[in-house]
Amino acid sequence: MDEREVERFSQLAAEWWNPRGKFRPLHLFNPVRLTFIRSAAAEHFGRDARALQPFDGLTLLDIGCGGGLLTEPMARMGFQVTGVDAAEKNIRTAAAHAQEQNLFVQYRTGTAESLALEGSRYDVVLNMEVVEHVASVPDFLHACAALINPGGLMFVATLNRTLKSLMLAKFGAEYVLRWLPAGTHDWHRFLTPQELRAQLERTGLGIVRTQGMMFDPLQWDWRLSTDTDVNYVMVAAKS
Repeated sequence: MDEREVERFSQLAAEWWNPRGKFRPLHLFNPVRLTFIRSAAAEHFGRDARALQPFDGLTLLDIGCGGGLLTEPMARMGFQVTGVDAAEKNIRTAAAHAQEQNLFVQYRTGTAESLALEGSRYDVVLNMEVVEHVASVPDFLHACAALINPGGLMFVATLNRTLKSLMLAKFGAEYVLRWLPAGTHDWHRFLTPQELRAQLERTGLGIVRTQGMMFDPLQWDWRLSTDTDVNYVMVAAKS
């Protein structure tokens, strides 16, 4: 992990569960992410997405889980969930909130590399908005791929490196709308879908789907889209 990035998010740990705070964009983003993950995972594993807990019996790792904004809903869907983050302050925040909600989630401080060395394996790995913050994308993705059970899935969400993302996700979000603290993202670390696909395929994973997600300023909400110019998620499977 990039220690500077870990420290940046550590300083924001207390803000994770404030829907009007510094992580407001993620709170707005969460419903469309959850809907997509639920649908794609249900299709892959042959589960009924309409069921209350469609993923009972499956294990899931949320790597770079932050304060647990995705981790907790995954537990409610029936996954046996582990949340891991390199920032201890984030883990303490996430664990305290899960306890308040009477949810069992195994939280621990660590990295994908440390889990891979332990031989940990999961049916689903969530790798959401993390790759643009790591020191070495190839090493990180190889470690993440090693964590997937045969037949399992990994969801990788990130930002495309385009002029559109520079204007909207960097300058617009950080300096105009003030959605994110200035300096949260380094545009040069964004990955194009072609670059991410190549990196994932080098780990031995097969690409199942690439899905764009975009913010609708008229509805002030996020929705799935064919447009991958800014935000997108790639789903990869291990054979």
